[in-house]
Amino acid sequence: MIKEWIEEYIPENEEDVLSALREIMQEITLAALSRTDFFEKAAFYGGTALRVFYGLDRYSGDLDFSLLRPDSDFSIEPYFKGITEEFKSLGLTVSIKEKKKTHQAAIESTFLKAETIWQEIVLEDVIEEMGIRSNKALKIKLEVDKRPPLNFQTEEKLLLRPFSCYVKCFSKSSLFAGKMHALLFRKWKNRVKGRDWYDLEWYIKKGIPLDVNHFLARAKDTNDWKEDRISEAQILQLLDRKIESVSFSSIKEDVVRFIENDENIAIWSSRYFKDLIVNLKFDHGSLHG
Repeated sequence: MIKEWIEEYIPENEEDVLSALREIMQEITLAALSRTDFFEKAAFYGGTALRVFYGLDRYSGDLDFSLLRPDSDFSIEPYFKGITEEFKSLGLTVSIKEKKKTHQAAIESTFLKAETIWQEIVLEDVIEEMGIRSNKALKIKLEVDKRPPLNFQTEEKLLLRPFSCYVKCFSKSSLFAGKMHALLFRKWKNRVKGRDWYDLEWYIKKGIPLDVNHFLARAKDTNDWKEDRISEAQILQLLDRKIESVSFSSIKEDVVRFIENDENIAIWSSRYFKDLIVNLKFDHGSLHG
């Protein structure tokens, strides 16, 4: 069954096979969690949610979850058995390990807080019939924010593989708010994350509005915005400053390994993104939690 799923990706090389298998691991984990009460307590967000449920055309390696309300006593350990058994039922052996929060790793996570659960699901064996000879450890990172900024919207999305089930996800607008927050306020001094800009372009071209209330909650949560309100003009001004401050040659160099066709980013420049953000839409809907 796993081999058939991988073939649906039409992989051209071993790296494509590993990327497909990593995404299949993500879907198995989501399905396993759907058998429990996990999605009564948490929602799925981040780049992988955008790819799996909303059609983003780039791979993403992490499973990011936000509790629906803060709970410092929340533990994900009760869900481990269900996850490992779901993999086992499909002929895969995985282990779940706490990922060490090194200083460098903390910098590379978007905004890693002390109350973030950070685990890795590691595939212990790679099925020989797939012809995979890689020495790479195949793993996916799982994060749960136990003290999340609120005011986000959620919806139930249908997952078809490995079986049909529903997963509680952030809405596209609230996902956009998280991405905008990361793009504007990510605490990296000398590095850029090209995927932030790729996703920004994707959201704008799809006409998806930015959830202003959730963006504001996130910006206040990280002390990057002090006021109780933020206007569309202020958000655009923040974006304009960010566009002026980054190197688009570095951004393109970073994102190219995550996308299939680098011709699509040839146009990228400060001028292009300044013209692009004119098309940004905003959602000022009522406060939601």
